[in-house]
This record gives sequence, C-alpha cells and structure tokens, in this order.
Amino acid sequence: MSVDHTVHALIEARAALAPGAVYALGVPNGATLSYGELARSCRRIGALLQAHGLRAGDTVSLVMPNGLQTLRVLLGAMHAGLTVNPVNLLSQPEQMRYVLGHSDCKLVVVAPEWAERVQALLAGLDRDVAVIVADPDGAQLPGEAAEAALPAPAPDAVALLMYTSGTTGVPKGVMLTQANLAANAQAISAEHGLTAADRVLAVLPLYHINAFAVTMLAPLAHGGSLAMPPKFSAARFWEQAAGCTWINLVPTMISYLLEGETPPRAQTESIRFCRSASAALPPEHHRAFEAKFGIGIIETMGLTETVAPSFSNPVDPAQRKLGSVGRASGCEARIVDAALQPVPDGTTGELAIRGPNVMRGYYKNEAATRASFTPDGWLRTGDLGHRDADGFFFVTGRIKELIIKGGENIAPREIDEALLAHPAVLDAAAVGIPDPHYGQEIMACVVLREGAVCSEDELRGFCLEHLGRYKTPKRLRFVTELPRGPSGKVQRLKLLDLPD
Repeated sequence: MSVDHTVHALIEARAALAPGAVYALGVPNGATLSYGELARSCRRIGALLQAHGLRAGDTVSLVMPNGLQTLRVLLGAMHAGLTVNPVNLLSQPEQMRYVLGHSDCKLVVVAPEWAERVQALLAGLDRDVAVIVADPDGAQLPGEAAEAALPAPAPDAVALLMYTSGTTGVPKGVMLTQANLAANAQAISAEHGLTAADRVLAVLPLYHINAFAVTMLAPLAHGGSLAMPPKFSAARFWEQAAGCTWINLVPTMISYLLEGETPPRAQTESIRFCRSASAALPPEHHRAFEAKFGIGIIETMGLTETVAPSFSNPVDPAQRKLGSVGRASGCEARIVDAALQPVPDGTTGELAIRGPNVMRGYYKNEAATRASFTPDGWLRTGDLGHRDADGFFFVTGRIKELIIKGGENIAPREIDEALLAHPAVLDAAAVGIPDPHYGQEIMACVVLREGAVCSEDELRGFCLEHLGRYKTPKRLRFVTELPRGPSGKVQRLKLLDLPD
C-alpha cells in the first residue's frame, strides 16, 4: 500500500481494503471494532461534532481513560479535520485547567466520573465550552446518528495538540500534523516488520504520545489490531496478552512484571517481541526480562515533539545493542555541540532530530518553538548522548539534569544503573544537589525490593566498588517510590522535593 499522508487516508484505505478485519478488541469485555465500522463511526462523529458547531481546525479535548469509545472519538475527530487534545488524567487540577484554557478547545468529551470536576474547571474560563459526557467503553456518543462525508483534511493540518508534562514551568502544547502522525505510523510498522496478522496489547494511556502513536495509529498503517484493557495491571497482564504478537511497555511496567510470577507458556508463546520506550531501560532489567519471560526486548526512544519513536533497535536480537536506544528510525539524527555543530562519533553532545515526524511547533509559543530548533531546522531534544561508529545512539541523560561536580559532567543514569545492579534495589534515581565545595554533589533515591534489607553503608560500599569515590552518592535516601510522569520517566528534579 502506498504511503498515505493523513490519518483520514489511513482509515479510509484500511476500510476499503479489509472492512471486516478487526481493528480494536476490548479486554476483557470482548467488544470489537472493525475497520469498516471505524470508518463509519468516524463519519458519524464528524457529523455530531459539526452539529455542535465545530469546524475544521477547531480543537476537541478528551478527558477519558482508555476504551474503544475513546479510540473512536480521537480517530473520528482527526478524520473530520479537527485537532484532538487528549488531557493527561494524572494532571493536577491547576494543570488541567491551564490545558483546557490554553488549548482553545470548543468542546470536551469527558468520562462520567470526570464530568463534575471538568465542568468546575471550565466554569472558570472566559469562553463557553460544550461538553459531551461519554462512557469510554460505549458504542456511541450521545446524539451520534447520521454519517457526514466531510472534506478530507490537508496533510499539514494540525491533528494533535498534546501537552508535555515538563519538569519546570507550565506545560507546552506540541502541535503535530496529519502528515506527522501518518509518517510515524508508517515508520513504526516498517521498523518492526508489522503486518495485518499482528496484534499489540495496548496498556499505556492514550493521553500519552507513546500509546497514541504506537498502539492506536501504527495498526492503521499495517492493518493490524490492538487489544485494549482499561489500564495496566501487572497481575492480569499476561492473561490479557494471550493471543497478542507484540507488547508495548515503558520501563516501570517492565520492573513491575519482573516482580510477578512467570506466566504459563500458553500466554506468551504468540508474543514475538516486547517494545520498550519513553525512558531508558536499565540493562539489568533488560537481561532479567528476556531471561524470565523468553521474550526479546526492542529498546526505542522518542519525544512528544517527534510523535514518540525516533530511534529503534533492530528486530533481529543479534543486531541489537544493550543500553542503546537504537538507530534513527523514520528520521535523521545527529549529535551537536554547544555551538549546534555536528560532533564526531563517540563524542557526547545534544541529540538533534530532523524528519517528517517532527512537530510544527508549540501552540501559541513562538519563543519556545524558535529555541527548540537549530537555524538549519534540526529539533533540539535536550537529551545528552553520543553515537557510535555503527550509527547506534546512546542517551545518558537530560542536559538540565546533568550533575556537574567540580567541573566534571556526571550522567545520572550511570549512578542509577550501578545501584540497580545491587540485588536489594528495585528502583533508583540520582540527582545533583547543591554543594559549597564542588558546586554540586550526588544524591540518590532508592526503592528497595519487598522484603529486602540493605543499609546505607552497604549501598555506599557497593557504589564505591562500582563507581569509584568521585561518583559515589554523598547522600542516599530510601523512599517508597520515585516521582514519574505518565510515560514512566523519572522526574529527577522532583526528587529534590521529596519529604524526609
């Protein structure tokens, strides 16, 4: 099938090619949505949103957990040429109010349990916003009836407005076009060799770019399907994964699964690979997962600004590199120095990306948009890393999270990985803290495995052996959990605010 340059075209092409093929399967209720039904529901949702006064280019916000209805609304709105804004359900009320206000949404589709809270937030805005209350697992929206054949959106029309969680300041609204989304769906499908016979277990929330791009949109490009439970459950995961050919996870989920029982072979035998994304996967967890479950992991990486994945390890396990996010996938990538000039392989610098998946910019924030691009059009990621001679990229941390001790740059991930190698440690993250002599010292927060006993002295001795004196944390704190964003990425700067 030729490359289709819009989400609208991907949906229509699949509906014409295999209308009876299953696109989505509800778990555990067994409800299905075929490609033909998806296209028809897109036209009905387009008609309903038009009846509410929305026109091409307007924004629809969603405050909904996962469900087949959530899929239908997101795809139906984009199919109609509207911009969708899936709101992070983990947002603090003030953050959610900011997003609903800043997005200029004209309508919000909200799950019943969120309706009262969202109405209260909308009451404080200086504009009227329509509201549709909808069951995430429902088959239709209230008022949904006739179909409408609306004009197909242009490839450069903004289809997704997704706000980054950001460790500082207010969230930024990333504008992604129909072409951005379609190009990435094609790239994911090609990178992993996916076909119409493939089904992915979709446990990540659709308000996160990884789930939106990888589990919702990629099947539209290769004609595969997704199985969607309401949310991730470590206890029920393998039962839900039975019959799937691949799974899409973040490192936090991998660590939870490692703590659980080994499932019966019947629940895992169809799974060809596990895709890990959104945050660095510690090599210890990588090895342990493959040994325990017999499923190979493909490590990948991307940003909201690049519609999730921009890097991927190869499907062939013999070609993968442990600890690497892989090679550029569906785009170009390079490492640049502080003057934004490319550096030789093996040299640490900032990761920069260019390609059809890169965002148009930040909504109503031209200054941030300008600052995010080099003069010749490369997106600055803010990630530190290097490329090896084989073209594999290794990411060592965020520029703003780099620990600079006595003038030496220390990547927090190096500290994390040393601590994670200790058998009593379940999770760990390092961060820089002020120090009058060195400028910064190292603090590490550690989560112990259930039932494990380990003293601060024992951990410090372990670090001295594996990291040396200079990189051994000055301060070690035992905590019950680490602060994480919706993608599972540790929010390092929030470690500084954890109560004693």
